[in-house]
Amino acid sequence: QVQLIESGGGLVQAGGSLRLSCAASGGTFSTYVMGWFRQAPGKAREFVASITQSGGNKYYANVVKGRFTTSRDNAKNTVYLQMNSLKPEDTAAYYCAADFRPLASYDASKHASPSIYDYWGQGTQVTVSS
Repeated sequence: QVQLIESGGGLVQAGGSLRLSCAASGGTFSTYVMGWFRQAPGKAREFVASITQSGGNKYYANVVKGRFTTSRDNAKNTVYLQMNSLKPEDTAAYYCAADFRPLASYDASKHASPSIYDYWGQGTQVTVSS
């Protein structure tokens, strides 16, 4: 069983920064493509970023590109989302997700869809004030 535990959310002013962490247990973390999504009340879950098993390739939604950076430390079984220059529009619950298929072929388009992911974190709230 794979479990993903998120942390790092909070309340920040516009222009501020937060770093989210997602720690995984179970399975073999280094073989999983990981993704980040967010969801605001009344809205659909929205793709934020994805990262390959080794961390060599990354893909970002246009609305966060240049402001957010995802990375991973496979020795710590943890994936990160560094969020800079935060805007009120970034306010949402943020979720990490794992494609549990070992050594799955990375496809930026496919891994921008929630349906490809098998395990999800509990979510961490990010609120950006204006």
